[in-house]
Amino acid sequence: MGCCSANKARKNVVLKFKREELLYDVSNYSFVVSDVMPEDEEHAKHQIADIVQDGNVDRVTRVLDLAHAEIVEMLYPYTKKDVTCGSEIDDVLTETKEYVMQLSVPSDFSLTTIKMLEFLIHEYLVCRVLSDWMSITNPAKADTWAFKAEDIEHQIRVALHSRMGRYRRRLSVF
Repeated sequence: MGCCSANKARKNVVLKFKREELLYDVSNYSFVVSDVMPEDEEHAKHQIADIVQDGNVDRVTRVLDLAHAEIVEMLYPYTKKDVTCGSEIDDVLTETKEYVMQLSVPSDFSLTTIKMLEFLIHEYLVCRVLSDWMSITNPAKADTWAFKAEDIEHQIRVALHSRMGRYRRRLSVF
Protein backbone atom coordinates (compact mmCIF):
# COMPACT_ATOMS: atom_id res chain seq x y z
CA MET A 1 0.00 0.00 0.00
CA GLY A 2 1.50 3.32 -1.04
CA CYS A 3 0.36 6.91 -0.88
CA CYS A 4 1.33 10.22 -2.34
CA SER A 5 -0.66 13.42 -2.26
CA ALA A 6 -1.97 14.80 -5.54
CA ASN A 7 -3.52 17.86 -3.93
CA LYS A 8 -4.86 18.99 -0.56
CA ALA A 9 -8.43 17.78 -1.19
CA ARG A 10 -7.53 14.26 -2.34
CA LYS A 11 -4.91 11.64 -1.58
CA ASN A 12 -3.71 8.89 -3.86
CA VAL A 13 -3.55 5.41 -2.37
CA VAL A 14 -2.26 2.33 -4.13
CA LEU A 15 -3.43 -1.14 -3.11
CA LYS A 16 -1.34 -4.01 -4.41
CA PHE A 17 -2.30 -7.66 -4.33
CA LYS A 18 0.51 -10.03 -5.21
CA ARG A 19 -0.52 -12.90 -7.47
CA GLU A 20 1.78 -15.23 -5.54
CA GLU A 21 -0.05 -14.50 -2.26
CA LEU A 22 -3.47 -14.91 -3.86
CA LEU A 23 -2.50 -18.24 -5.46
CA TYR A 24 -1.07 -19.45 -2.16
CA ASP A 25 -4.39 -18.83 -0.38
CA VAL A 26 -6.42 -20.29 -3.25
CA SER A 27 -4.24 -23.40 -3.19
CA ASN A 28 -4.49 -23.77 0.60
CA TYR A 29 -8.27 -23.44 0.68
CA SER A 30 -8.75 -25.86 -2.19
CA PHE A 31 -6.45 -28.35 -0.51
CA VAL A 32 -8.53 -28.21 2.67
CA VAL A 33 -11.77 -28.67 0.69
CA SER A 34 -10.31 -31.71 -1.06
CA ASP A 35 -8.81 -33.10 2.14
CA VAL A 36 -12.14 -33.22 3.98
CA MET A 37 -13.88 -35.03 1.12
CA PRO A 38 -14.71 -38.73 1.51
CA GLU A 39 -11.90 -41.18 0.69
CA ASP A 40 -13.84 -42.78 -2.16
CA GLU A 41 -13.81 -39.53 -4.19
CA GLU A 42 -10.09 -39.60 -4.98
CA HIS A 43 -10.37 -38.27 -8.54
CA ALA A 44 -12.57 -35.34 -7.48
CA LYS A 45 -10.21 -34.58 -4.59
CA HIS A 46 -7.30 -34.47 -7.03
CA GLN A 47 -9.15 -32.06 -9.36
CA ILE A 48 -9.98 -29.69 -6.53
CA ALA A 49 -6.50 -29.70 -5.01
CA ASP A 50 -4.77 -29.07 -8.35
CA ILE A 51 -6.36 -25.65 -8.83
CA VAL A 52 -3.06 -23.80 -9.45
CA GLN A 53 -1.32 -26.52 -11.46
CA ASP A 54 -0.37 -26.35 -15.15
CA GLY A 55 -3.37 -25.55 -17.37
CA ASN A 56 -5.72 -25.06 -14.44
CA VAL A 57 -3.95 -21.86 -13.44
CA ASP A 58 -5.01 -20.30 -16.74
CA ARG A 59 -8.64 -20.43 -15.60
CA VAL A 60 -7.61 -19.06 -12.20
CA THR A 61 -5.83 -16.18 -13.95
CA ARG A 62 -8.91 -15.27 -15.98
CA VAL A 63 -11.11 -15.30 -12.89
CA LEU A 64 -8.59 -13.24 -10.89
CA ASP A 65 -8.51 -10.70 -13.72
CA LEU A 66 -12.31 -10.58 -13.75
CA ALA A 67 -12.59 -10.30 -9.96
CA HIS A 68 -9.99 -7.51 -9.97
CA ALA A 69 -12.04 -5.64 -12.59
CA GLU A 70 -15.19 -6.16 -10.48
CA ILE A 71 -13.51 -4.64 -7.45
CA VAL A 72 -12.12 -1.70 -9.39
CA GLU A 73 -15.64 -1.06 -10.71
CA MET A 74 -17.09 -1.49 -7.21
CA LEU A 75 -14.69 1.22 -6.01
CA TYR A 76 -15.59 3.42 -8.99
CA PRO A 77 -15.92 6.71 -7.07
CA TYR A 78 -12.26 6.32 -6.09
CA THR A 79 -10.79 4.44 -9.07
CA LYS A 80 -12.34 6.06 -12.14
CA LYS A 81 -9.96 6.88 -14.95
CA ASP A 82 -10.58 8.70 -18.20
CA VAL A 83 -10.36 6.77 -21.43
CA THR A 84 -7.48 8.07 -23.51
CA CYS A 85 -7.77 8.61 -27.23
CA GLY A 86 -6.69 5.50 -29.09
CA SER A 87 -6.98 3.17 -26.08
CA GLU A 88 -6.76 -0.45 -27.10
CA ILE A 89 -7.53 -3.49 -24.98
CA ASP A 90 -7.27 -7.15 -25.92
CA ASP A 91 -8.05 -10.49 -24.29
CA VAL A 92 -4.56 -11.98 -24.40
CA LEU A 93 -3.94 -14.06 -21.28
CA THR A 94 -1.16 -12.57 -19.19
CA GLU A 95 -0.11 -13.54 -15.70
CA THR A 96 -0.20 -10.31 -13.75
CA LYS A 97 2.39 -10.28 -10.96
CA GLU A 98 0.47 -7.66 -8.99
CA TYR A 99 -3.14 -6.60 -9.12
CA VAL A 100 -2.97 -2.87 -8.54
CA MET A 101 -5.74 -0.49 -7.58
CA GLN A 102 -5.07 3.22 -7.62
CA LEU A 103 -7.54 5.12 -5.51
CA SER A 104 -8.03 8.86 -5.24
CA VAL A 105 -9.67 9.36 -1.86
CA PRO A 106 -10.73 12.45 0.11
CA SER A 107 -7.99 13.86 2.31
CA ASP A 108 -9.87 12.77 5.45
CA PHE A 109 -10.29 9.16 4.28
CA SER A 110 -9.39 6.84 7.12
CA LEU A 111 -6.35 4.57 7.04
CA THR A 112 -8.41 2.01 8.96
CA THR A 113 -10.89 1.90 6.06
CA ILE A 114 -8.02 1.41 3.61
CA LYS A 115 -6.65 -1.49 5.71
CA MET A 116 -10.12 -3.02 5.93
CA LEU A 117 -10.48 -2.74 2.16
CA GLU A 118 -7.09 -4.41 1.69
CA PHE A 119 -8.15 -7.45 3.71
CA LEU A 120 -11.63 -7.66 2.21
CA ILE A 121 -10.43 -7.30 -1.38
CA HIS A 122 -7.83 -10.04 -0.91
CA GLU A 123 -10.50 -12.39 0.44
CA TYR A 124 -12.92 -11.41 -2.32
CA LEU A 125 -10.39 -12.27 -5.02
CA VAL A 126 -9.68 -15.65 -3.41
CA CYS A 127 -13.36 -16.51 -2.88
CA ARG A 128 -14.29 -15.55 -6.45
CA VAL A 129 -11.64 -17.93 -7.79
CA LEU A 130 -12.74 -20.73 -5.49
CA SER A 131 -16.40 -20.21 -6.35
CA ASP A 132 -15.63 -20.51 -10.05
CA TRP A 133 -13.32 -23.52 -9.60
CA MET A 134 -15.79 -25.35 -7.37
CA SER A 135 -18.54 -24.77 -9.94
CA ILE A 136 -16.40 -26.89 -12.28
CA THR A 137 -14.94 -29.49 -9.91
CA ASN A 138 -17.30 -29.70 -6.92
CA PRO A 139 -20.65 -28.01 -7.65
CA ALA A 140 -21.93 -28.82 -4.16
CA LYS A 141 -19.36 -26.38 -2.70
CA ALA A 142 -19.66 -23.64 -5.34
CA ASP A 143 -22.54 -21.90 -3.55
CA THR A 144 -20.57 -21.78 -0.31
CA TRP A 145 -17.75 -19.81 -1.95
CA ALA A 146 -20.15 -17.66 -4.00
CA PHE A 147 -21.97 -16.74 -0.79
CA LYS A 148 -18.65 -15.84 0.87
CA ALA A 149 -17.74 -13.61 -2.09
CA GLU A 150 -21.16 -11.91 -1.98
CA ASP A 151 -20.84 -11.37 1.76
CA ILE A 152 -17.41 -9.79 1.32
CA GLU A 153 -18.75 -7.60 -1.49
CA HIS A 154 -21.46 -6.42 0.89
CA GLN A 155 -18.86 -5.70 3.59
CA ILE A 156 -16.83 -3.64 1.09
CA ARG A 157 -19.89 -1.60 0.16
CA VAL A 158 -20.76 -1.05 3.82
CA ALA A 159 -17.19 0.08 4.58
CA LEU A 160 -17.33 2.56 1.70
CA HIS A 161 -20.83 3.88 2.34
CA SER A 162 -20.34 4.25 6.07
CA ARG A 163 -17.52 6.68 5.41
CA MET A 164 -18.81 8.51 2.32
CA GLY A 165 -19.47 12.12 3.17
CA ARG A 166 -20.10 13.67 6.52
CA TYR A 167 -23.35 13.29 8.31
CA ARG A 168 -24.62 16.59 9.65
CA ARG A 169 -27.46 16.92 12.06
CA ARG A 170 -29.66 19.94 11.95
CA LEU A 171 -29.92 21.78 15.19
CA SER A 172 -33.37 21.71 16.66
CA VAL A 173 -35.02 24.93 17.76
CA PHE A 174 -36.31 23.11 20.82
